[in-house]
Amino acid sequence: MNIANALRSLCPTAEFALVNGILEWHSPDITQPTEAEIQAELARLQADYEAKQYARDRAAAYPSIGDQLDDLFHSGAFSTEMAAKLQAVKDQFPKE
Repeated sequence: MNIANALRSLCPTAEFALVNGILEWHSPDITQPTEAEIQAELARLQADYEAKQYARDRAAAYPSIGDQLDDLFHSGAFSTEMAAKLQAVKDQFPKE
Protein backbone atom coordinates (compact mmCIF):
# COMPACT_ATOMS: atom_id res chain seq x y z
CA MET A 1 0.00 0.00 0.00
CA ASN A 2 1.16 3.52 -0.69
CA ILE A 3 -0.07 7.09 -0.42
CA ALA A 4 -1.51 7.04 -3.96
CA ASN A 5 -3.64 4.00 -3.05
CA ALA A 6 -4.92 5.76 0.06
CA LEU A 7 -5.71 8.96 -1.84
CA ARG A 8 -7.56 7.05 -4.59
CA SER A 9 -9.56 5.27 -1.91
CA LEU A 10 -10.39 8.45 0.00
CA CYS A 11 -11.03 10.68 -3.03
CA PRO A 12 -11.60 8.52 -6.12
CA THR A 13 -12.29 11.44 -8.46
CA ALA A 14 -9.52 13.71 -7.23
CA GLU A 15 -6.57 14.63 -9.40
CA PHE A 16 -3.19 14.77 -7.75
CA ALA A 17 0.48 14.09 -8.35
CA LEU A 18 3.22 12.81 -6.12
CA VAL A 19 6.47 14.48 -7.14
CA ASN A 20 9.56 13.35 -5.24
CA GLY A 21 7.32 12.31 -2.36
CA ILE A 22 5.50 15.67 -2.25
CA LEU A 23 1.75 15.71 -2.85
CA GLU A 24 0.46 18.21 -5.41
CA TRP A 25 -3.32 18.54 -5.14
CA HIS A 26 -5.00 19.43 -8.45
CA SER A 27 -8.67 19.24 -7.38
CA PRO A 28 -9.61 22.51 -5.69
CA ASP A 29 -13.27 21.44 -5.50
CA ILE A 30 -12.34 18.36 -3.40
CA THR A 31 -11.00 18.74 0.10
CA GLN A 32 -7.49 17.36 0.36
CA PRO A 33 -7.23 14.67 3.05
CA THR A 34 -5.08 15.43 6.05
CA GLU A 35 -1.92 13.46 6.76
CA ALA A 36 -3.76 11.73 9.64
CA GLU A 37 -6.60 10.71 7.28
CA ILE A 38 -4.11 9.40 4.74
CA GLN A 39 -2.24 7.39 7.38
CA ALA A 40 -5.49 5.97 8.78
CA GLU A 41 -6.57 4.93 5.29
CA LEU A 42 -3.17 3.32 4.66
CA ALA A 43 -3.60 1.30 7.85
CA ARG A 44 -7.16 0.30 6.89
CA LEU A 45 -6.11 -0.76 3.39
CA GLN A 46 -3.18 -2.78 4.76
CA ALA A 47 -5.41 -4.53 7.30
CA ASP A 48 -7.94 -5.32 4.57
CA TYR A 49 -5.17 -6.72 2.35
CA GLU A 50 -3.81 -8.90 5.16
CA ALA A 51 -7.31 -10.15 6.07
CA LYS A 52 -7.71 -11.52 2.54
CA GLN A 53 -4.52 -13.60 2.50
CA TYR A 54 -6.65 -16.75 2.44
CA ALA A 55 -8.09 -15.71 -0.94
CA ARG A 56 -4.64 -15.25 -2.46
CA ASP A 57 -3.53 -18.59 -1.01
CA ARG A 58 -6.61 -20.34 -2.38
CA ALA A 59 -6.19 -18.83 -5.85
CA ALA A 60 -2.67 -20.24 -6.08
CA ALA A 61 -3.68 -23.68 -4.79
CA TYR A 62 -6.87 -24.36 -6.78
CA PRO A 63 -6.69 -26.58 -9.85
CA SER A 64 -6.39 -24.48 -12.99
CA ILE A 65 -9.56 -23.11 -14.57
CA GLY A 66 -8.76 -25.26 -17.61
CA ASP A 67 -8.72 -28.41 -15.48
CA GLN A 68 -11.96 -27.39 -13.77
CA LEU A 69 -13.69 -26.69 -17.09
CA ASP A 70 -12.42 -29.95 -18.58
CA ASP A 71 -13.83 -31.81 -15.57
CA LEU A 72 -17.18 -30.05 -15.97
CA PHE A 73 -17.28 -30.85 -19.70
CA HIS A 74 -16.52 -34.54 -19.26
CA SER A 75 -18.65 -35.08 -16.16
CA GLY A 76 -21.56 -32.73 -16.81
CA ALA A 77 -20.92 -31.46 -13.28
CA PHE A 78 -17.90 -31.36 -11.04
CA SER A 79 -16.76 -34.89 -10.40
CA THR A 80 -16.45 -36.11 -6.84
CA GLU A 81 -12.67 -35.96 -7.29
CA MET A 82 -12.66 -32.31 -8.45
CA ALA A 83 -15.11 -31.30 -5.73
CA ALA A 84 -12.79 -32.95 -3.19
CA LYS A 85 -9.79 -31.03 -4.59
CA LEU A 86 -11.65 -27.72 -4.33
CA GLN A 87 -12.86 -28.52 -0.81
CA ALA A 88 -9.34 -29.48 0.26
CA VAL A 89 -8.08 -26.04 -0.77
CA LYS A 90 -10.94 -24.36 1.12
CA ASP A 91 -10.11 -26.45 4.19
CA GLN A 92 -6.40 -25.70 3.93
CA PHE A 93 -6.98 -21.94 3.62
CA PRO A 94 -10.15 -21.19 5.62
CA LYS A 95 -11.90 -17.87 5.41
CA GLU A 96 -11.33 -16.36 8.82
